[in-house]
Amino acid sequence: MATFLYKLGRFAFRKRRLVALIWVALLVVAGVGAGTATKPSNDEFSIPGTEAQQAFDLLKERVPESNANGATARVVFRAPKGEQMADAENKAVVTKVIKELKKSSDQIASVADPFAAHAVSKDGTTAYVLTTYKVNAMELDKDSKDALKDVGKDARDSGLTVEIGGDALEEMPETGATEIIGIVISALVLAITFGSLIAAGLPLLTALIGVGIGISSIVALASTLGLSNTTSTLAMMIGLAVGIDYALFIVSRYRSELAEGREREEAAGRAVGTAGSAVVFAGLTVVIALVGLAVVNIPMLTKMGMAAAGTVVIAVLIAISLIPALLGFAGKRVYGKKARKRMEETGTPATSDKPNMGTRWARGILRRPAVVLVVGVLALGAAAVPATKLQLGLPDDGYQPTSSTKRKAYDMISEGFGPGYNGPLMTVVDVKGVDDPKGAVEKARTTIAGLKDKPTVTPAMFNKAGDTAIVSVISQHKPSSTETEDLVAHIRDAADKIKSETGAEVLVTGTTAMNIDVSQKLDDALLPYLALVVGLAFLLLMVVFRSILVPLKAALGFLLSVVAALGAVVAVFQWGWLGALFGVEETGPIMSMMPIFMIGVVFGLAMDYEVFLVTRMREAYVHGERPADAIVTGFRHGARVVTAAAVIMIAVFSGFIGSSEQMVKMIGFGLAIAVFFDAFVVRMTIVPAVLALLGKSAWWLPKWLDKALPNVDVEGEQLQKTLAAESDRTPDQDPDAELTRV
Repeated sequence: MATFLYKLGRFAFRKRRLVALIWVALLVVAGVGAGTATKPSNDEFSIPGTEAQQAFDLLKERVPESNANGATARVVFRAPKGEQMADAENKAVVTKVIKELKKSSDQIASVADPFAAHAVSKDGTTAYVLTTYKVNAMELDKDSKDALKDVGKDARDSGLTVEIGGDALEEMPETGATEIIGIVISALVLAITFGSLIAAGLPLLTALIGVGIGISSIVALASTLGLSNTTSTLAMMIGLAVGIDYALFIVSRYRSELAEGREREEAAGRAVGTAGSAVVFAGLTVVIALVGLAVVNIPMLTKMGMAAAGTVVIAVLIAISLIPALLGFAGKRVYGKKARKRMEETGTPATSDKPNMGTRWARGILRRPAVVLVVGVLALGAAAVPATKLQLGLPDDGYQPTSSTKRKAYDMISEGFGPGYNGPLMTVVDVKGVDDPKGAVEKARTTIAGLKDKPTVTPAMFNKAGDTAIVSVISQHKPSSTETEDLVAHIRDAADKIKSETGAEVLVTGTTAMNIDVSQKLDDALLPYLALVVGLAFLLLMVVFRSILVPLKAALGFLLSVVAALGAVVAVFQWGWLGALFGVEETGPIMSMMPIFMIGVVFGLAMDYEVFLVTRMREAYVHGERPADAIVTGFRHGARVVTAAAVIMIAVFSGFIGSSEQMVKMIGFGLAIAVFFDAFVVRMTIVPAVLALLGKSAWWLPKWLDKALPNVDVEGEQLQKTLAAESDRTPDQDPDAELTRV
């Protein structure tokens, strides 16, 4: 592996114009493809194998006019103090709004009159107009959403309080500003790390090229592969992260090789042969984590994982080919002015005999490895304690900022009708082939109404064929509560009795039931996903490090950091600790996707840091250094770069904490704190302590297993032997001798 990549690095350096032209051509082709491609469709959010999805599919077949998957909006009205919604003036305003809504968009399926649909509160002060659309929230066009937002203006002028809730106003969070902030911070960190704007610009430039090709390819292939416009979200975030990281490590290694007196082409070859090998295997661990999302069996999540994995592959290919090509163009400008002046005087860049921060840090840990290990594990263990109380769910509009119209509409409905009206359950009764359809449906209604949860059950609505009925069931509690989750379970338990007595099949669906099923599906998939990802990565790292204990330590450290990060998320977003500091207005369950999402993203980044830091230690050990000295060598060369990479990622993810969307805020905080724990507590502190305690045992591998595993030569041992043999030749014998001269 190292020898092949060494040759590739030298080839890319020599043929830099050709290599750069190829990548620019790929970017142009992908961009043209994206620009001319058919607009990607929006996937209907489906959860195969769940009862909620089964009911949705049944409604789509039997009651297509119900638009079960369509977006909904509630325009909520409240009369001024002392007035009623049924007053003539107020009623006329509501009627006018209904007429405006019906005319506002071709995407509207129905608009319910609150006075006919019994959508007026008992005290008569609150009413809501339920609007159903023909398409889901992501397919609503801008005109439809703008019309919905503007519909209440005249009503407000008349004195009514008007707020709008529902998923029709749902939009993909805008992340453009966040990404720009992340890129700016990345540029500053890279400039400080390298002391050169050219060296700092290379990782940013190549990362943007990689993300540009990846995202453009996704858009270009969207119609062909059935990708939605949400598929690129994860690809953009991960592609930018690993693209910067991978380029950062190769540029850093190139500068180290130059500092040792190598010619530029030779330095590029060695950088790609050593650091490039680590990049390849780090990339493989990220790909495993992302492709493994298919285990969850949620189509949208699977597509996001596959698309992101493809972007990571592009980032790896760019790092091992375009980076050495651009280093050829950069020349000595990969160093700052002072270093270049030193090179002109002495032939090598300025170096200091003083131990750098990484060296001092490693030596400090080696003095008390047992104490450092215990303190590090206890600190993460303490942070992980809240994770034992983790409650998963999908937050609803009740967790929106109190200033938003969606939150105000949610509160108005809760006060006027009861919290359960914000997320009614849609119970579908299939009576096809039943002798007494109406009797069976009535039996289902009375059975559900008689449950100990005491829900409100509306009259049944039959389809034209009379073989399917829809019954709305309203909980006494808010949609995201455990009580509503229990109600869904009780209805499903009662469905068996109803079927045995009447032959009717009862299925529970609707947004609330779908959220519950999604949470359960993600919960069930967590352990299999974790086992798959960690298991495959363990095997891969065993090949890389030729060790059993090092991969085991890497996996255990990752688990510790992820659990600690989840504990921090629970403390802030579920318990409310320091909630004001992070802008958390409402505590509640943790987003169901959070654990799996964190495992996938953080595992990839954690293994990046592990591979880059420990391969340098392994390289030093293989080349004859004692275990303790190898640890110091690894930190001397790798700590500064790993620190820079971690700071960049923390900055990028922290930018999301400022979002007004609770879920986006939660993801940003969770990923930022997870990277902090893993990079600085696990990789930079616990890892060297464990390796110091293990000594030579850390690199032990049974002989039979050593023979069975392929030797990929990540540390470049075989490359060193090859280069040493070639160095014995005279320049006349070496066909590449002239090429190495710059």
